[in-house]
Amino acid sequence: MAGADAVTQLLNGWSAGDKDAGDRLLAAVYEELHRTARRYMYRERPGHTLQPTALVNEAYLRLVDQDTAWRDRSHFYAIAAQLMRRIVVDHARHRRAAKRGGDAAPITVADLAAIPDEAGAGPGPGPGIDVLDLERCLTALAALDPRQARIVELRFFGGLTIAETAEIVGVSHTIIEREWSFARAWLRRALERAA
Repeated sequence: MAGADAVTQLLNGWSAGDKDAGDRLLAAVYEELHRTARRYMYRERPGHTLQPTALVNEAYLRLVDQDTAWRDRSHFYAIAAQLMRRIVVDHARHRRAAKRGGDAAPITVADLAAIPDEAGAGPGPGPGIDVLDLERCLTALAALDPRQARIVELRFFGGLTIAETAEIVGVSHTIIEREWSFARAWLRRALERAA
């Protein structure tokens, strides 16, 4: 990721109306947003019509439209993760509606356990999950424990590390690791029931 201080300064300038800071911000964050989108879209089924570049471009356009007082780089990437989640879910809904839900192939994402650990290692992709089922289960989790749902959103949709997630959520690494583990287990059970 681009340096926290540099991105925060660019966000402050952009918020103050400095168009040049906005252009430099895009250059500073684009590669990280694209890397996140690629990681996320890698989990999608082959032939998926939403490509990483389109996901990043749509997310950035929505970020530009945000009337937000940006606090820092972490706040920016957290909002970007939320927007990417919404875009992917909206895309899945649109595709399902276009096919009238009948024999529509599900838009799938890899098993939550496939997210790599801090060293970049992790289990291979698991069975697919319908993204709309995942959205319903995440909404149910948010009703039970909003912080755990936020952790899943940041880790799964945003591709953030444990350390980055801890910084955004404002709790220790240990709490993030424990709640991430619990949330994945809860979601796996909920998704099995939804299937």
